[in-house]
Amino acid sequence: MRSRIVDIHPHIISPDTEKYPHAPLGGVHSNWSETRPVSFEQILVEMDEAGVDKAAIVHSSTTYGYDNSYVADCVATMPQRFTGVYAVDVLKPDAVQMIEYWRGRGMGGIRLFTGGATNQTRGSWLLDQRTFPVWEHCQEIGMPVVVQTTPDGLGMVAELLTRFPRAKVLLDHMGRPVLEDGPPYAAAESLFAMAKHPNLYLKITPRSFDLSAGGKATPESFFAKLVAEFGANRLAFGSNYPASAGPLKKLVDQGHACFAALSEEDRSWIWARTAQSVYRELAD
Repeated sequence: MRSRIVDIHPHIISPDTEKYPHAPLGGVHSNWSETRPVSFEQILVEMDEAGVDKAAIVHSSTTYGYDNSYVADCVATMPQRFTGVYAVDVLKPDAVQMIEYWRGRGMGGIRLFTGGATNQTRGSWLLDQRTFPVWEHCQEIGMPVVVQTTPDGLGMVAELLTRFPRAKVLLDHMGRPVLEDGPPYAAAESLFAMAKHPNLYLKITPRSFDLSAGGKATPESFFAKLVAEFGANRLAFGSNYPASAGPLKKLVDQGHACFAALSEEDRSWIWARTAQSVYRELAD
Protein backbone atom coordinates (compact mmCIF):
# COMPACT_ATOMS: atom_id res chain seq x y z
CA MET A 1 0.00 0.00 0.00
CA ARG A 2 1.46 3.34 -1.03
CA SER A 3 2.16 6.12 1.45
CA ARG A 4 -0.36 8.91 1.65
CA ILE A 5 0.97 12.02 -0.08
CA VAL A 6 0.05 15.56 0.79
CA ASP A 7 1.24 18.68 -0.99
CA ILE A 8 1.38 21.77 1.21
CA HIS A 9 2.69 24.16 -1.46
CA PRO A 10 1.01 24.11 -4.90
CA HIS A 11 -0.32 27.23 -6.64
CA ILE A 12 -3.30 27.77 -8.93
CA ILE A 13 -4.26 30.53 -11.37
CA SER A 14 -7.66 31.00 -12.98
CA PRO A 15 -8.02 31.39 -16.76
CA ASP A 16 -10.89 33.80 -16.00
CA THR A 17 -9.17 37.17 -15.63
CA GLU A 18 -12.44 39.07 -15.51
CA LYS A 19 -13.75 37.26 -12.44
CA TYR A 20 -10.26 37.03 -10.91
CA PRO A 21 -8.28 40.06 -12.15
CA HIS A 22 -4.52 40.11 -11.80
CA ALA A 23 -2.88 42.59 -9.43
CA PRO A 24 0.61 41.21 -8.63
CA LEU A 25 2.58 42.54 -5.69
CA GLY A 26 5.15 45.00 -6.98
CA GLY A 27 3.24 45.27 -10.26
CA VAL A 28 5.18 42.48 -11.98
CA HIS A 29 3.93 38.98 -12.74
CA SER A 30 6.05 35.97 -11.92
CA ASN A 31 7.34 34.30 -15.07
CA TRP A 32 5.72 30.98 -14.28
CA SER A 33 2.27 32.54 -13.83
CA GLU A 34 2.44 33.89 -17.36
CA THR A 35 4.12 30.97 -19.11
CA ARG A 36 2.74 27.88 -17.35
CA PRO A 37 -0.32 28.70 -15.22
CA VAL A 38 -2.32 25.79 -13.83
CA SER A 39 -6.00 26.03 -12.93
CA PHE A 40 -7.79 24.27 -10.09
CA GLU A 41 -9.36 21.85 -12.54
CA GLN A 42 -5.96 21.02 -14.01
CA ILE A 43 -4.32 20.46 -10.66
CA LEU A 44 -7.09 18.07 -9.64
CA VAL A 45 -6.22 15.89 -12.64
CA GLU A 46 -2.50 16.07 -11.93
CA MET A 47 -2.95 15.28 -8.23
CA ASP A 48 -4.79 12.11 -9.16
CA GLU A 49 -2.08 11.16 -11.66
CA ALA A 50 0.67 11.83 -9.11
CA GLY A 51 -1.09 10.07 -6.23
CA VAL A 52 -1.46 13.23 -4.15
CA ASP A 53 -4.34 12.89 -1.71
CA LYS A 54 -4.74 16.39 -0.29
CA ALA A 55 -3.23 19.85 -0.59
CA ALA A 56 -2.85 23.20 1.09
CA ILE A 57 -3.02 25.57 -1.87
CA VAL A 58 -0.77 28.61 -1.54
CA HIS A 59 -2.23 31.83 -2.90
CA SER A 60 -0.14 33.40 -5.68
CA SER A 61 0.83 36.86 -4.45
CA THR A 62 2.68 37.56 -7.70
CA THR A 63 -0.59 37.11 -9.56
CA TYR A 64 -3.37 38.37 -7.28
CA GLY A 65 -1.71 40.51 -4.63
CA TYR A 66 -3.85 40.29 -1.49
CA ASP A 67 -7.05 39.11 -3.20
CA ASN A 68 -7.36 35.46 -2.20
CA SER A 69 -10.73 34.96 -3.90
CA TYR A 70 -9.72 32.33 -6.44
CA VAL A 71 -8.11 29.96 -3.96
CA ALA A 72 -10.94 30.57 -1.48
CA ASP A 73 -13.61 29.78 -4.06
CA CYS A 74 -11.81 26.58 -5.07
CA VAL A 75 -11.18 25.39 -1.51
CA ALA A 76 -14.88 25.86 -0.77
CA THR A 77 -15.81 23.31 -3.42
CA MET A 78 -13.78 20.50 -1.79
CA PRO A 79 -13.04 21.45 1.85
CA GLN A 80 -12.24 17.86 2.83
CA ARG A 81 -9.42 17.72 0.31
CA PHE A 82 -8.09 21.29 0.39
CA THR A 83 -7.24 24.14 2.67
CA GLY A 84 -5.68 27.48 1.71
CA VAL A 85 -2.65 29.55 2.67
CA TYR A 86 -3.59 33.15 2.02
CA ALA A 87 -1.93 36.58 1.94
CA VAL A 88 -2.93 39.62 4.01
CA ASP A 89 -1.25 43.02 4.22
CA VAL A 90 -0.12 42.67 7.82
CA LEU A 91 1.02 46.30 8.02
CA LYS A 92 -2.52 47.61 7.69
CA PRO A 93 -4.63 48.43 10.77
CA ASP A 94 -7.39 46.04 9.66
CA ALA A 95 -5.06 43.04 9.19
CA VAL A 96 -6.60 41.02 12.03
CA GLN A 97 -10.10 41.66 10.68
CA MET A 98 -8.99 40.56 7.22
CA ILE A 99 -7.54 37.36 8.66
CA GLU A 100 -10.89 36.61 10.25
CA TYR A 101 -12.68 37.34 6.97
CA TRP A 102 -10.47 34.97 4.98
CA ARG A 103 -10.48 32.39 7.78
CA GLY A 104 -14.21 32.19 7.22
CA ARG A 105 -13.42 31.37 3.59
CA GLY A 106 -11.09 28.41 4.10
CA MET A 107 -7.89 30.08 5.23
CA GLY A 108 -5.77 27.53 7.09
CA GLY A 109 -2.57 29.58 7.26
CA ILE A 110 -1.23 33.03 6.46
CA ARG A 111 1.79 33.59 4.25
CA LEU A 112 4.18 36.50 4.73
CA PHE A 113 5.82 37.03 1.35
CA THR A 114 9.02 39.04 1.77
CA GLY A 115 9.91 38.72 -1.89
CA GLY A 116 10.52 36.37 -4.77
CA ALA A 117 11.99 36.62 -8.24
CA THR A 118 9.72 39.55 -9.15
CA ASN A 119 9.51 41.46 -5.88
CA GLN A 120 12.68 41.68 -3.84
CA THR A 121 12.62 43.34 -0.41
CA ARG A 122 14.87 43.12 2.63
CA GLY A 123 11.86 41.92 4.60
CA SER A 124 12.65 44.23 7.52
CA TRP A 125 8.92 44.88 7.84
CA LEU A 126 8.66 41.44 9.45
CA LEU A 127 9.82 43.05 12.70
CA ASP A 128 7.65 46.14 12.35
CA GLN A 129 5.60 46.53 15.52
CA ARG A 130 2.51 47.06 13.37
CA THR A 131 2.63 43.36 12.52
CA PHE A 132 2.66 42.21 16.15
CA PRO A 133 -1.16 42.16 16.56
CA VAL A 134 -1.23 39.67 13.68
CA TRP A 135 1.31 37.43 15.37
CA GLU A 136 -0.54 37.64 18.67
CA HIS A 137 -3.83 36.83 16.95
CA CYS A 138 -2.34 33.86 15.09
CA GLN A 139 -1.02 32.53 18.39
CA GLU A 140 -4.45 32.74 19.93
CA ILE A 141 -6.40 31.13 17.09
CA GLY A 142 -3.70 28.57 16.24
CA MET A 143 -3.15 29.78 12.70
CA PRO A 144 0.29 28.90 11.32
CA VAL A 145 2.37 31.66 9.77
CA VAL A 146 4.30 30.80 6.61
CA VAL A 147 7.37 32.95 5.97
CA GLN A 148 9.21 33.16 2.68
CA THR A 149 12.71 34.50 3.16
CA THR A 150 16.38 33.79 2.45
CA PRO A 151 19.26 33.00 4.85
CA ASP A 152 19.63 36.75 5.39
CA GLY A 153 16.18 36.83 6.98
CA LEU A 154 16.58 33.91 9.38
CA GLY A 155 17.68 36.18 12.20
CA MET A 156 14.39 38.05 11.97
CA VAL A 157 12.46 34.78 11.92
CA ALA A 158 14.36 33.62 15.02
CA GLU A 159 13.48 36.85 16.81
CA LEU A 160 9.81 36.37 15.98
CA LEU A 161 9.88 32.73 17.11
CA THR A 162 11.26 33.90 20.45
CA ARG A 163 8.89 36.85 20.82
CA PHE A 164 5.86 34.69 19.91
CA PRO A 165 6.73 31.22 21.26
CA ARG A 166 3.22 29.83 20.69
CA ALA A 167 3.16 30.89 17.05
CA LYS A 168 3.71 28.00 14.65
CA VAL A 169 5.94 29.07 11.77
CA LEU A 170 6.62 27.28 8.48
CA LEU A 171 9.68 28.29 6.49
CA ASP A 172 9.13 28.26 2.72
CA HIS A 173 11.76 26.35 0.73
CA MET A 174 13.68 25.83 4.02
CA GLY A 175 14.86 29.44 3.71
CA ARG A 176 16.88 28.61 0.58
CA PRO A 177 20.06 27.47 2.39
CA VAL A 178 23.50 27.36 0.78
CA LEU A 179 24.38 23.67 0.48
CA GLU A 180 26.98 23.43 -2.28
CA ASP A 181 29.87 23.08 0.19
CA GLY A 182 28.50 19.66 1.15
CA PRO A 183 28.85 17.85 4.49
CA PRO A 184 28.92 19.01 7.23
CA TYR A 185 27.08 21.91 5.53
CA ALA A 186 28.82 24.71 7.37
CA ALA A 187 27.39 27.32 4.99
CA ALA A 188 23.89 26.31 6.11
CA GLU A 189 24.65 26.62 9.82
CA SER A 190 22.15 29.49 10.15
CA LEU A 191 19.40 27.09 9.08
CA PHE A 192 20.43 24.26 11.40
CA ALA A 193 20.71 26.74 14.28
CA MET A 194 16.96 27.31 13.89
CA ALA A 195 16.25 23.74 15.02
CA LYS A 196 16.35 24.92 18.64
CA HIS A 197 13.01 26.64 18.08
CA PRO A 198 10.37 23.93 18.57
CA ASN A 199 7.71 26.06 16.91
CA LEU A 200 9.51 26.13 13.53
CA TYR A 201 8.63 23.75 10.69
CA LEU A 202 10.27 23.44 7.26
CA LYS A 203 8.73 23.08 3.81
CA ILE A 204 10.78 20.84 1.54
CA THR A 205 10.16 21.79 -2.09
CA PRO A 206 11.78 21.06 -5.46
CA ARG A 207 13.98 24.10 -4.83
CA SER A 208 15.30 22.16 -1.84
CA PHE A 209 15.79 19.03 -3.96
CA ASP A 210 17.86 20.99 -6.47
CA LEU A 211 19.98 22.65 -3.77
CA SER A 212 20.64 19.26 -2.14
CA ALA A 213 22.16 17.97 -5.38
CA GLY A 214 24.44 20.91 -6.18
CA GLY A 215 28.21 21.15 -5.71
CA LYS A 216 29.40 18.69 -3.06
CA ALA A 217 25.90 18.23 -1.61
CA THR A 218 23.92 15.04 -2.07
CA PRO A 219 20.29 14.35 -1.14
CA GLU A 220 21.42 11.35 0.94
CA SER A 221 23.75 13.38 3.16
CA PHE A 222 21.68 16.55 3.35
CA PHE A 223 18.27 15.09 4.17
CA ALA A 224 19.81 12.72 6.71
CA LYS A 225 21.31 15.74 8.50
CA LEU A 226 18.06 17.71 8.19
CA VAL A 227 16.09 14.90 9.84
CA ALA A 228 18.76 14.49 12.53
CA GLU A 229 18.64 18.19 13.41
CA PHE A 230 14.92 18.97 13.13
CA GLY A 231 13.20 15.60 13.30
CA ALA A 232 11.09 14.33 10.42
CA ASN A 233 7.91 15.39 12.22
CA ARG A 234 8.82 19.04 11.57
CA LEU A 235 9.35 18.56 7.83
CA ALA A 236 6.68 18.52 5.12
CA PHE A 237 6.62 18.23 1.34
CA GLY A 238 5.41 21.03 -0.93
CA SER A 239 5.58 20.73 -4.72
CA ASN A 240 5.74 24.47 -5.50
CA TYR A 241 3.96 23.43 -8.70
CA PRO A 242 3.69 25.05 -11.24
CA ALA A 243 6.28 27.61 -10.10
CA SER A 244 8.54 24.57 -10.18
CA ALA A 245 8.05 23.16 -13.66
CA GLY A 246 5.99 20.00 -13.71
CA PRO A 247 4.19 17.89 -14.35
CA LEU A 248 3.31 17.33 -10.71
CA LYS A 249 4.12 13.63 -10.92
CA LYS A 250 7.69 14.47 -11.93
CA LEU A 251 8.12 16.59 -8.80
CA VAL A 252 6.65 13.88 -6.58
CA ASP A 253 8.99 11.33 -8.17
CA GLN A 254 11.91 13.69 -7.52
CA GLY A 255 10.93 13.76 -3.87
CA HIS A 256 10.80 9.98 -3.69
CA ALA A 257 14.31 9.83 -5.11
CA CYS A 258 15.66 12.44 -2.68
CA PHE A 259 14.08 10.77 0.36
CA ALA A 260 15.03 7.23 -0.68
CA ALA A 261 17.81 6.88 1.91
CA LEU A 262 15.57 7.91 4.81
CA SER A 263 13.75 5.37 6.94
CA GLU A 264 10.19 4.45 6.04
CA GLU A 265 8.96 6.17 9.20
CA ASP A 266 10.79 9.40 8.39
CA ARG A 267 9.49 9.35 4.81
CA SER A 268 5.97 8.88 6.12
CA TRP A 269 6.26 11.93 8.35
CA ILE A 270 7.37 14.07 5.40
CA TRP A 271 4.81 12.74 2.92
CA ALA A 272 1.82 11.65 4.91
CA ARG A 273 0.32 14.70 6.61
CA THR A 274 -3.15 15.60 5.38
CA ALA A 275 -3.58 19.21 4.35
CA GLN A 276 -5.94 19.93 7.22
CA SER A 277 -4.03 17.94 9.83
CA VAL A 278 -0.77 19.73 9.00
CA TYR A 279 -2.35 22.90 10.21
CA ARG A 280 -4.33 21.35 13.07
CA GLU A 281 -1.21 19.60 14.35
CA LEU A 282 0.79 22.80 14.17
CA ALA A 283 -1.94 24.56 16.11
CA ASP A 284 -2.07 22.03 18.97
